[in-house]
Amino acid sequence: MLPPVTQALLIANVLGFLLENVFGGTIIQWFALWPAAEVQGLPWLTPWQLVTYSFLHASITHLAFNMFALWMFGADLERVWGPRRFLLTYFLGVLCGAFAQLLIGLLVGTNGAPTVGASAGIFGVLLAFALVFPDRTIMPLIPPIPMPARVFVLLYALLELGLGVTGSEAGVAHFAHLGGLLGGWLGYYFGGGSGGRRATAWVRRR
Repeated sequence: MLPPVTQALLIANVLGFLLENVFGGTIIQWFALWPAAEVQGLPWLTPWQLVTYSFLHASITHLAFNMFALWMFGADLERVWGPRRFLLTYFLGVLCGAFAQLLIGLLVGTNGAPTVGASAGIFGVLLAFALVFPDRTIMPLIPPIPMPARVFVLLYALLELGLGVTGSEAGVAHFAHLGGLLGGWLGYYFGGGSGGRRATAWVRRR
């Protein structure tokens, strides 16, 4: 049985994708994360987009990879942390990813395309997973080499930073992913209240 928040997020993302395909551009216009300079006729301030963009996806493959990662890393993390802290960490990743993407757009410009996808939240969960289970073996798809979770996340973060700085792999929100990592770090260190980090350490020692 999947824990409740992981299950709810999986269902919500699938429903978001279905609505996106039924209503098309209307959903993207109102609920994707648009750069500040490309408001597409909306009011300049559309704060709900900081969250709603994470329930939309560019393709079925985009959705499938994100939901696979949510299932793989989120379920065990939620079982250890409980639903409240897990949900907080996920949405800290979503929000930090949105702010990072908007900030980079303001600083270096943007092609005007909206941002969609749960990846920032997934990256937040991924970092938290690596901090809670640093020695858990991960087998990435590329390259298919087993490695500890902490090494996997470090390499992935460096790859995202390199691709973001160089502008490689256009169309991927690399800085949103990096912002998601920051959200995961915040959830790990502060999401459990005064005893949050100590509680995680106790679970690992046990």
